[in-house]
Amino acid sequence: MFNQVAARYDLVNALASMGQDSRWRVEVTQALAPQRGEVILDLAAGTGASSEPLKADGAVVVSADFSLKMVGVGHERYPSHVYVAADALRLPFSDCAFDAVTMSFGLRNVADPRKALREMYRVVRPGGTIVICEFSSPVSDLVRPLYGLWLDRIVPLISRVASSNSPAYTYLSESILAWPSQHRLASMMADVGWTDIEWRNLTGGIVALHRASRP
Repeated sequence: MFNQVAARYDLVNALASMGQDSRWRVEVTQALAPQRGEVILDLAAGTGASSEPLKADGAVVVSADFSLKMVGVGHERYPSHVYVAADALRLPFSDCAFDAVTMSFGLRNVADPRKALREMYRVVRPGGTIVICEFSSPVSDLVRPLYGLWLDRIVPLISRVASSNSPAYTYLSESILAWPSQHRLASMMADVGWTDIEWRNLTGGIVALHRASRP
């Protein structure tokens, strides 16, 4: 599915989020606070748009994605990036290989999120950081029904006009609505071993940014 939407993936994301996706990337970068020389894994990086701001302060960023087409499109757009085709459930990296790992809007798409969180734990060094940016549960009673309407009606309309595979975005909307709340994701991370877990709501809780450490 992601292979089929790769060419226009970034465009549809920008339209469907009303441009908020660029702001969310800034928030991820600030949460990670990358330092020169650090090695960061950007998992489910898609075309690599999420990796670009992480490199600004001199960090070394590895952009990894399961979709070969996404990796190919990304290599054309950002030829200086380091790209790896990788399965989040079986990462092709050694233990403690990274100073930090981040995953934006990808955890809900893996078959076993807990296993993916364990794999991320494995490849991050002790004292390292994880930042998960994912759609979540709106905290406002006013926003909640409007958000449901947006996912049910507006996003499919945008995808029909701008995407090469409209049915894929029906799945994406359904996966967003089925995803656990902020508290449940934090509990899932704690079960795997991550500590010092905290989260911050973005755009009224439509998106939540979870940050934690490997002890």
